[in-house]
Formats: sequence, structure tokens, C-alpha cells
Amino acid sequence: MAKINIRKLLYHLRWRYLTLNNVVLAIAVVIGANWAWGSIEMMQRNYTLQRTLDIKQREETLAELKNATLAFEQRYYQSDEYKELAARQYLGLGTEGEKVLILPPSTASSEPAENIVRASVTGEPPSNFKQWMDFLSGRNRRNLQK
Repeated sequence: MAKINIRKLLYHLRWRYLTLNNVVLAIAVVIGANWAWGSIEMMQRNYTLQRTLDIKQREETLAELKNATLAFEQRYYQSDEYKELAARQYLGLGTEGEKVLILPPSTASSEPAENIVRASVTGEPPSNFKQWMDFLSGRNRRNLQK
């Protein structure tokens, strides 16, 4: 009985589904899927190559800008203006008729008052909520005016 059912099934498949139209349609679907897959692969490859090209162009532009910057710096360092500034800064020299005042390094008493106030505050900073409450109540403004 099983042989008869299998034979009927094969006969049914062969004459109903394996027709010339269905075979041609299946081949067309396979060719279309292959073409679509190839197109997608090619688009992905082109996208990757374009991204690589863009990166290389950015690197080239950056290198050109660095080159131009170095050329400007080189011309600046060769200029008379830079030589004069360097002589003033490193040698303490000045132009004719100009007096140079060389000050000693800063001491603790010459620190700006802002740094002293910041140094005097010790401990952990207040919480975020406390900072907001001080800001909204105007307490920060009163502290800054003192």
C-alpha cells in the first residue's frame, strides 16, 4: 500500500508541478535571486571602497594642512618679529630707549585673592541638591560679593 501511495505522489508531482512553465519560472527565480544578491554584494563593496577613499582623502587634506602650518611656522620663526620677541623673552633684552623690568617669581602673598579663597575652602564639596539650593536662594551671590 505504501508503494502505491508513493507512486501516486510521484506521478502527481511530475505531471502537476514539474511542467515546463514551472521549471522555467523556477530557473528565472534562481537567476533573479542570484542577480539581486550579486548587486547587493557589489553595493556593499562599493560602499566600503568609498568609505576607505574618503578616509584617505581626509588624511591627505590633514597632511596638507599640517604641511602648510609647518611652512607658516618656519617662515614665522625666520621673521624679524619672532627674533625680537625671542630676544625679549629669553634674553631680557629690549629696544633702544626701552627699560626692561624683571620681577622675582611670585610669592604666596602675591597670589590672586581668588586662589586664596579657593584654597581656604576645605572638605568635600556640597551635594548637588545643596548647590542648587544655594544657587536658587542667592546665597552664592552673597558669598561672591564679600
